[in-house]
Amino acid sequence: MMTREERTSYRSPLGVRYAGRYMQELFSEHTKFVTWRRLWVALAEAQHELGLDITSEQIEEMRANVENIDYEYAEAEERRIRHDVMAHVHTFARQCPAAAPIIHLGATSCYVCDNTDLILMREALDHIETKILEVIRRLADFAERYQDLVTLGFTHFQPAQPVTVGKRACLWIEDLLSDLRDLRYVRNSMRLRGCKGTTGTQASFLQLFKGNSSKCVALDQMVAEKMGFEYVMPVTGQTYSRKEDNRILNVLAGLAQSGHKFTNDIRLLQNMREIFEPFGSTQVGSSAMPYKQNPMRSERLASLARFLINTVNNTAATASVQWLERTLDDSANRRIVIPETFLAADAILNIWQDISGGLRVSETMIAANLSVHLPFMASEAVMMEGVRRGGNRQELHELIRRHSLAAAEELNRGRPNDLLERIAADPAFMMNREEIEALMRPEDYAGRAAEQVREYLSNEVMPILNAVGLPSESNEVDFDADSKLRV
Repeated sequence: MMTREERTSYRSPLGVRYAGRYMQELFSEHTKFVTWRRLWVALAEAQHELGLDITSEQIEEMRANVENIDYEYAEAEERRIRHDVMAHVHTFARQCPAAAPIIHLGATSCYVCDNTDLILMREALDHIETKILEVIRRLADFAERYQDLVTLGFTHFQPAQPVTVGKRACLWIEDLLSDLRDLRYVRNSMRLRGCKGTTGTQASFLQLFKGNSSKCVALDQMVAEKMGFEYVMPVTGQTYSRKEDNRILNVLAGLAQSGHKFTNDIRLLQNMREIFEPFGSTQVGSSAMPYKQNPMRSERLASLARFLINTVNNTAATASVQWLERTLDDSANRRIVIPETFLAADAILNIWQDISGGLRVSETMIAANLSVHLPFMASEAVMMEGVRRGGNRQELHELIRRHSLAAAEELNRGRPNDLLERIAADPAFMMNREEIEALMRPEDYAGRAAEQVREYLSNEVMPILNAVGLPSESNEVDFDADSKLRV
């Protein structure tokens, strides 16, 4: 139950309604400030190991207070001095009197701020990867189940050659595999900013180490390794290049593009009554039209995806307007954009997992919709059979063209497709209705669709899922079950 103060203050819907608990905690103030303290501990440890006058007792005192944050004091300090990092330096020093002289030694604010952002974004990418894999697994199960179910294919949303439901699902999976490859590349190439000082020259650390450059280099690498990074950025200004934010968040924008495309397809197919997203037994589709089953989950995903795609433009703009070694006009923007983008991606995947695990297929409607247009698609086979029986190919082609246009006009008037009747009644084709209907097997017009599904799942998808130990049919897996499922 929310307090009155909470209900009368704005809170991001991404936290209140959509994103899961893990991502909310990861980008919480507490995780941020705890990570600041972990970085201060790592800095002191490395400086101690490199010979500075820092004692093990001071480091132990800092370690013991990493989680023990006096927020009331920190907030009062920030109001007084109007500097969040120094407020937390003072707070940490107050709780660690022995270590107070060496906390933040030689560092600038970006030591904790920038490094923390990189640490949290990398952890968030790991969480996003796990969710992408689960959505892929659920869609792979769906593709395998319906690999042979022939359905009407579309180009320009106009009837085209048949495909299978499973083959169409493979298109959704391929988008996600592309996103997964991008995510893994970016995540694995991330580097920590490290210990660079106020303009990136390490001048303060060079002074601490009395001109010993090799110790400055070692400090950089040691802190990176203590924080779980293999590499450190070779050069920075006061901040790391803001292009890095854009590079990372563009992975999420790509994911949002894939999710939006998926929901476009589901919404179109639900309108055709072929495939439906999950709909609860007590769910209400409309306040005015009780019969409606709106695709509200897909619409919610699309809405969040559009937000995410456009939000990432902030990182491109921010990277482009930085001045020399740094300006501060990035700060307020990044405080909003980075967490909100990751929370939006998390919410998208929560919904996507929910939809992909509960898709409902109407094989009856798929067959009915296909049957309306199948005669047009089988016209070449009919023509070739007529040629085999002694007809002239060019003459039969012209006759089918005329019959097809006439049958299409009947469809436009709301009448049944009578192309088969027209051909059967035309002596030039030398076939009766039964002989023509024998050529109307849907699977004969779907090419290698079913075979492509089997090859794709076997060669491309399952090796990836097996490599991470994600079992088939693991519908009991429910990441962030506490995330909201509201529009």
